[in-house]
Amino acid sequence: MEIVETLNKELLTGKREKNKECSLNPELYKNMALSYSKVESAIAVLSDMQIDRSYVYFSEAASELGIDSAENPKVIDSIWEEDILKRINPEDKLKKYIHELRFFKMLETIDFKDRSKFSVLSKLRMKDKNGRWCFVRHRMFYFYSPDNLKLRFALCLYNIAVEQSMHLSPEFLIVNTAKGEVVAEDRLTYQNVLSARELEILKHIGEGLTSKEIAQILSISINTVSRHRQNILEKLKVKNSVKAFSASFKK
Repeated sequence: MEIVETLNKELLTGKREKNKECSLNPELYKNMALSYSKVESAIAVLSDMQIDRSYVYFSEAASELGIDSAENPKVIDSIWEEDILKRINPEDKLKKYIHELRFFKMLETIDFKDRSKFSVLSKLRMKDKNGRWCFVRHRMFYFYSPDNLKLRFALCLYNIAVEQSMHLSPEFLIVNTAKGEVVAEDRLTYQNVLSARELEILKHIGEGLTSKEIAQILSISINTVSRHRQNILEKLKVKNSVKAFSASFKK
């Protein structure tokens, strides 16, 4: 998926600068993730951008979501926790990626000492152990190195939401936790702006398929897929007003 490639280029800058020391102690952040998993019964994922590795700490929520938690913590040689991500609704996963890139870009414009005040707060649809969609609260925090000002750690927390009414819509917010304020939100409902075919293609994009693969599945030409993708970009760009992200989807 192109948006994932863009995120990798942005988020893994620390990996390309290993010669620059970072005084942040990984063990401190691992203990933080472990504490969240125990205190909040959350699935906590700590991703180290400098070495492209994640540590996943499981709680009882993992079994409710049908996620294998035999290895706890689970160490992954990637910043992407695929066992969790593959259970997220494809549309919500695409929005999640866009919103995380939006969050990163926003923090880059904020003074270093103020970045810790902000976090992502989302409500996503995920499949539970019975294969049914349920709402999960997702929070994400970024931790920057004081030595090179590069992103070093990302902490993601997943909790099963209290409110499970399917009449509600997924929600994607950036919040200032120090002030208790929402500074950016995206409540875009794709069904209101995209055609049935565009929604179908968006679903396959969210599943990580290429234009060629989508064309084969839908028995249409690659040019038709490309045209639909461009229409999706134009519509979502208007609704989201995030021009920097449009290039992330182009083939």
